[in-house]
Formats: sequence, structure tokens, C-alpha cells
Amino acid sequence: MSDRVNVTVDGIAVEVEPGTTILQACEEAGVEIPRFCYHERLSVAGNCRMCLVEVEKAPKPVASCAMPVAPDMVVNTQSDSVKSAREGVMEFLLINHPLDCPICDQGGECDLQDQALGYGVDSSRFEDNKRAVEEKEMGPLVKTVMTRCIHCTRCVRFATEVAGVPEIGAIGRGEDMEITTYLEASLESEMSGNVIDLCPVGALTSKPYAFTARPWELRKTETIDVMDAVGSNIRVDVRGREVMRILPRDNEAVNEEWLSDKSRFVWDGLNTQRLDRPYLRVDDKLQATDWPSAFDAIAARLEAGSGQVAALAGDLVCTEGQFALKSLMEKLGSPHLDCRQDGAKLSGPRANYLFNTGIAGIEDADALLLIGTNPRLEAAVLNARVRKRWLAGNFPIAAIGQPTDLTYDAEFIGAGPQTLAELVEGKHGFADVLSKAERPMLILGQGALARSDGAGVFAQALALADKTGMISEGWNGFNVLHTAAGRVGGMDVGFLPGEGGRDRNGIIEGCKSGDISTVILYGADEIDRDELGGAFVIYIGSHGDRGAHGADVILPAAAYTEKQAIFVNTEGRAQMSERAAFPPGDAREDWKIFRALSDHLGATLEFDTVDALRTVMFELAPHLARLDELVPAGVPEKPVADVTELDAAAFAPALTDYYFTNPIARASATMAACAEAKRERAKAIGGTGTDG
Repeated sequence: MSDRVNVTVDGIAVEVEPGTTILQACEEAGVEIPRFCYHERLSVAGNCRMCLVEVEKAPKPVASCAMPVAPDMVVNTQSDSVKSAREGVMEFLLINHPLDCPICDQGGECDLQDQALGYGVDSSRFEDNKRAVEEKEMGPLVKTVMTRCIHCTRCVRFATEVAGVPEIGAIGRGEDMEITTYLEASLESEMSGNVIDLCPVGALTSKPYAFTARPWELRKTETIDVMDAVGSNIRVDVRGREVMRILPRDNEAVNEEWLSDKSRFVWDGLNTQRLDRPYLRVDDKLQATDWPSAFDAIAARLEAGSGQVAALAGDLVCTEGQFALKSLMEKLGSPHLDCRQDGAKLSGPRANYLFNTGIAGIEDADALLLIGTNPRLEAAVLNARVRKRWLAGNFPIAAIGQPTDLTYDAEFIGAGPQTLAELVEGKHGFADVLSKAERPMLILGQGALARSDGAGVFAQALALADKTGMISEGWNGFNVLHTAAGRVGGMDVGFLPGEGGRDRNGIIEGCKSGDISTVILYGADEIDRDELGGAFVIYIGSHGDRGAHGADVILPAAAYTEKQAIFVNTEGRAQMSERAAFPPGDAREDWKIFRALSDHLGATLEFDTVDALRTVMFELAPHLARLDELVPAGVPEKPVADVTELDAAAFAPALTDYYFTNPIARASATMAACAEAKRERAKAIGGTGTDG
């Protein structure tokens, strides 16, 4: 016997789950219901009344978003009374809305515009003065035109429920009601830009994008974000060769429909401080040159060098580029390469360095331990998923590291490895919580792994996972959270020290001692040039950032929006980015640079096309060919490390400044404005309140 409910919508019979709203039942029947306040990922407000429908035996139209279905309910969405009710609601909502559609940045993408076409009237019966509302200051990202606001409260509910920063609310009543920030300051959230997508009337729009382009001018490309290791699905809008904006795409398994502020607004950094031609250092000054001359200088150096060559890969590089460079290093006979530019102690099988639960799997967990990580800064969208699970209830969370606001209640039980050791030994109460949970999980961050004792910390975390039953049939709660988009792909293709090879720290030591004479920095911008001693530095990247400043040869490469490439996110999901624009000037795709360089060095690689490269790469790592799939990685294994020699120091945060974590972000004026706004807000909050 089925427990589903029978409902008839406009003569169409459908079966739905108990508790389904009338609006959702209508959508099941293929009937679209207009709405402003309702959003499937937010709580029900029922305050716009645009979704009115007629229900048999009901005395008046009902709000379909807030009313659950009943057995044998008959719903009519096309009656004269429904049409009249919706037209009345629309007329009411447009009483104060300014007649500024030609200058609204939501023009062409406006829910209000769409609904007004269907339910608007040609004139208004309202003859009094229209209301005008002062604009609000919400920081450098969100532009406000609050006279347009219809008080749907989507932004309020998002800030409170999803972002976890209840800073947007309503003041006043009736005609005097306004949506504003409580402190009249920028939103203290890494997810604030999502209110722009949620606003249905153009009251909240993108401040950096304002008045720069129209939707119909833009060429739209669906691709993948690389600002963190979540692998959020995005759409890049381009006019000519210039990126104009970045928007999120729906992917229930990864980012749902949200996007972090850095991923959304970093686009202006793609258009500035770009490397568009090769450079060669002559008399201690970088001078523009051509590709053959740059390759000649590299060949001459490798022939004359007394030491060995080494390679380091950065955070934003693609999997194909790392595989091509690894292949070149093998041709050159060097085992010295590493994709862990922060020095993270990760090795072993895939399960050792993946977020094994999966991002969507967070919603199935029933206890969580955070170790040396601040997911709010390191993976804001993933953190929103943790908050979503916490809001569902019965989800105890503990953290080891520096106390901070994670947007949900977490008990900070310690600061360093000593607390982790106590959990392993069962001396701390949260060990019992994990043991009693059916699906416990931990998240091990780079702040715990990028230490000299990182391997020991990893071993302790794995021992805790084994002891508390985190790894069982059908459940793997041992998770590593990466901060670098290119890290997992690099480890998958083996961009790690070979036999007798040096890791990141070993390469730096070799540069200082003279054993390493040449270093290839492939997008590795977080390496201090002074650490490389007198080594000859070859930089391949897209921006003139830290890596380029200290280089002897610069080879310009494509940014992530300018190439079709595979990126593997923290959970091991391989995704394909698409080219939205072409690289500027003489810049080239990464793998093409390494292929051309190999030919010039007499160590020609065996592939001439990206398809041929991927064929060889897929032989090494077959799971990379299974795009947008989570391929089971097995069980993590204990590394070879002395777990007794652990540093007592507290886990340091992996990110010190959310807005300046990579060369593209550091080139962005918007990110600089966000950082400044954050400093000003901290200064204001830290004041006495009497100092003006």
C-alpha cells in the first residue's frame, strides 16, 4: 500500500510524498507557479502571495508555497479568481517599484519583469506619493537599490540560514518597513554574493559588475572554479576577450547553487597583471623576448648547470599541465618534483588524500571532528553544507585548532596534536561521541598537514578514525580538505618525488646548498624567491605575481578560464573546465608550453595533441576519464612516520587572508576592496563606540 498522496492539478493527477506543498505538487504536474519569496533551499516565508492558487472547497485563494497537500486535493491554477488575485498582488508589489527597468542590472534576467509580463496591468490605481528608501551600505560586493525591494526576505533568510551571519533583517512596520544590515556595514560572510542571485527584483545587484555589460552582449561558458578545492560549477560570461562576471551553476553533489565570494568576484583579476609574452632576465632586469629566445636560455642553462633540475607545481594548475611537466622531468632524468607547494605531508593511496565522504556525504554524517582546518575560509561552500547538516540537528561538532566563528556551534576542545593524542587514547569525552555515532567523520586540514610533523598528525588522525569506527562497510569518514584546486589532480598523476627525489622542502634545501641548480615553478607563487638561493628559476604561469618577480625566465600560460582542462576537487571528482576566452598575447596553454620546450631540449614528449596527452594520462590514472563521478578510493593507509615525535605547537591556519590566497586574487581590485572592508569592520567593532 502506497503512502503517497493523490492530488489533481488543473485536471492532471499526480502522486506526491506526504508533506509536499501545493507549489511543489504543481511543479510535479508540470504547472509553473509564479513566486517571489519562495525558494526551495530556504525556509517558507509565504509573504509575497504571488503563488496564490484555488483549492476546491477553500473559501479564497491560498498561498501554494506554504500549504501542504491533502489526500484527493483538487487544485486549479488557471481560474479567473486566481488570475485576478495574482494581478492584484502584482499591482500591489509594483506600487513603489521605480520605472527604471532600462537601467537595472537585472534587465533581461529579472523575475519581476517576467512575472509582470504575465500578470502586470497597464496602469496602477495607486495615486498617492511613491515611497523612496535610502540605499544601504553592504560592502564592496552588493549594490543596493532598496526602493525596488518587495520585502520577499530571501536575502534575510539566506544570511541567517545558509551563510550563518544573521546581519540582514527588517526594521520598521508597514509602509516604513526596510531591509537593511544591522550594523550598516559590509556583510561579514564569504557567501554574501549569493543574495544577488536570490533577489528577484533588482534591489540587490553586483556592485563590481554594475553598468559594465548587458546579458545579451555576453558569451556564456559553463566551466569549473579553481579558487578553492571544492570544484564549484560556474558560468563565465565574456565580452570579446574580457571576463565580465562569474555566476554559479547548479550541481547538487558539489556546490548546490551557491558560490563563494572569491570565486564569484575574482574575475577582474583575470584581466589585470597578465603575462602576455615571454621574459628573460638580462643584467638583473626582466626584458620581453620571444619564445625561441626563452627556450634557448633554458637549454643553455640546463647544458651548463652543474646541479640538478627540480619542479614545483602551484595551486591553480591543471592536471594535464602537471602530467606534461612530470613527463618532461622524466625525460630530463630528474626525480625532484612536488605538487605540494605548502609542504603538506600527504602520500600513499588515493584514499589518503581525498575527502572520502564526499561533499554531499556530509549530510549523512552524525558527528564531526575538525583537525587543523577552518572550512569557512578554506572551502566556504563546503562549510555551508556542514552548517546545513548542523541545522538538521543531532550533529555534534568538535574542533582542534584556533577558535573561530565557523557559522555553527563547534566545541574547540584543543589547539594541537596533544588533544588529538588524547582522543586516540580515549582520554577525551568527544572520543566517546565519535565511537557511539553511526557515521562519524573527521576533516583533516592543511594547517595540520603542512607542518614538519604533518605525517605524524596524519597517522594520529587515521588511528582515531580506525578506533572510532569511521571507516566501515559503506562509509568512509576519513577526509582531507585541500585548499589548492590542482593538488589532487597532481597527486593522481604522480607529480611527487620519484625514487631518490626531493620533496618541496628538500628542493629548497638543495637550492641553498647548490645541489639543485635550476627550478621550474609551474604556477608556484607561494615560494619565497630568497629560499631558492642562487638557483636559476623558470616560471610558467598566467600572472606577474610572486613567482614571476624572482624568475630568470618567464613563460606566459593560460588562466583557468582560457583552457579546456581537467581539475580534480578535494573529494576526487574529475571535472572538465572549458575555454571561455583565449589567452592574451603570446600566452599558451600549459601542456603546449611543456611540449614545445621538450622538443627544444631534445627530450621530445610522445604526444602532440591534448587528446593524445589524455590517452597516456588515462592509462596512468583511469579514474580521471570518468568525469563528474566519485570513484571509490578504497581505504587509507598509515604512512611511514614516527608518531611519537609530534610538535606541541598549535595548528596554524592554512589561510591567513581569505581574499589574497593566489595570484589571480591578488591581482583583483575587488578582492583588495573586500580585504580593506574587512579591516575597517574589525576596526569599527573593536572600537569603544565613543571614538566616532
